[in-house]
Amino acid sequence: MIRFSTLLKRATTAIMLGSLLLLAGCHFGGTKEVTTASMQGQFDTTIKAYKEGQFLVDGAVLSAIDTGSHFAYLKDQGKLPKTILLTASDDSKIRKLHLEYMARMQLDYGFRVYYDDKGTLKEINPVDTKARILEDHHEKAPVQSSDSPQQDHTGGGG
Repeated sequence: MIRFSTLLKRATTAIMLGSLLLLAGCHFGGTKEVTTASMQGQFDTTIKAYKEGQFLVDGAVLSAIDTGSHFAYLKDQGKLPKTILLTASDDSKIRKLHLEYMARMQLDYGFRVYYDDKGTLKEINPVDTKARILEDHHEKAPVQSSDSPQQDHTGGGG
């Protein structure tokens, strides 16, 4: 039987106890969720969801088509972002329509889109999210055809 000195036993016990405390300290609180507020600066671009499938991009309200055109322009300029964060605006929360439009843009332009889902960060998966064709949201102005006569509203009647 091998006999160890008392000093060696105590040193080994102290090292093991110190290692155990160090590992416990590293693990304590190590399972925090990633919040959107803490990650906002990590993205190339942040856009906000707005009413009726529109987006707030750099302070401007854009339809889905206009937002796609904005990214097409950035692609032509060589400034297309690699990561985009979609957040809710003061006027609207993130709706399924917003996610579907962003899934389409993600497929078209190759960037990655993340969104704020009740404080946690999720990535849009274009396979799981039905990518929707980009559309304008506003109604078109009525077009007068050249065949229909214009009515005289001058009140002359004669």
